[in-house]
Amino acid sequence: MIQVGIIGTGVMGSDHARLLSTVVAGASLTAVYDVDRARAATVAGSVPVAGSVPAVRVLNDPVELIRDDAVDAVLVASSDATHEELVLACLKAGKPVLCEKPLAPTVESCRRILDAERAYGSQLVSVGFMRRYDPGYLELKAVLEGGWIGAPLLLHCVHRNTAAPAGQPSAMLITGSAVHEIDISRWLLGEEIVAVSAHAPRRSRAAGSTQDPQLLVFESASGVLIDVEVFVNARYGYDVRCELVGEDGTVALDAVAPTVLRHGSVTGAMLPRDWRPRFAEAYRRELQDWVDGLHADQVPRGASAWDGYAATVVAQATVAALESGVRQRVELGPRR
Repeated sequence: MIQVGIIGTGVMGSDHARLLSTVVAGASLTAVYDVDRARAATVAGSVPVAGSVPAVRVLNDPVELIRDDAVDAVLVASSDATHEELVLACLKAGKPVLCEKPLAPTVESCRRILDAERAYGSQLVSVGFMRRYDPGYLELKAVLEGGWIGAPLLLHCVHRNTAAPAGQPSAMLITGSAVHEIDISRWLLGEEIVAVSAHAPRRSRAAGSTQDPQLLVFESASGVLIDVEVFVNARYGYDVRCELVGEDGTVALDAVAPTVLRHGSVTGAMLPRDWRPRFAEAYRRELQDWVDGLHADQVPRGASAWDGYAATVVAQATVAALESGVRQRVELGPRR
């Protein structure tokens, strides 16, 4: 049994706690930490205790949790600014860590993590790009790799949220939302993004001072063009779609609605209000694969520290393109 400690028990951390304690085989939640101790206590108290399984402990310090002998692996779901310190602490302690995106908010901090993992001598870090586990994206990748649509030419992506906090920085649409499209594009095509552009259309009236929506264009190493519409105040619901255009055909990903509503002379499908229902199965599969990897050979599976670094480099280049209006080259440097 892999004993997992969670740092950060907000929306994502609490959902991971629920999954680890109910549907993920081979793991148990043993400790939690959050700056809001009451919130951490609520999450710890929600975990069912049966037989000889001890109650989940609420610890007073995240590094204490990482060093705890009863914690075999760590899941970091705290604020972005804490990721570097906590992931480095896990590497120092020799503990596998699944860090929610971003790996770290700056390119320099990601490089320090890469260097520390290389110095450790084996992979310990995974990054929570859960779309790699979504059945729809997996099928799309299988179609491409099966040769059904020929060589890829274009990838069209839509990423819409219901609403965003007022005054959200325009860069957050890239670093907090479109970063998923950055990672899934790299994963799907199996190659790096080498240049980026960003375009600012007329702002939605719901966006306030935030540049929303945005149209981003990524160029892959082989010349595939990827366009991403990111619109975080779309109001009507959470909506993620993409279409891959190849030389011999296309394949499209859309949300599969379990029900169809017929009402008021309209037939339609219900949309979720946020990402959790849409990617619930992806999160479950991600955690299960992470735990299975630790059982099999003590190596965490999923997106690697390099993947987290590459996503941050591309995201920061895209922010620079948005702010300057100038196409940016992406320089990753030698793979570490």
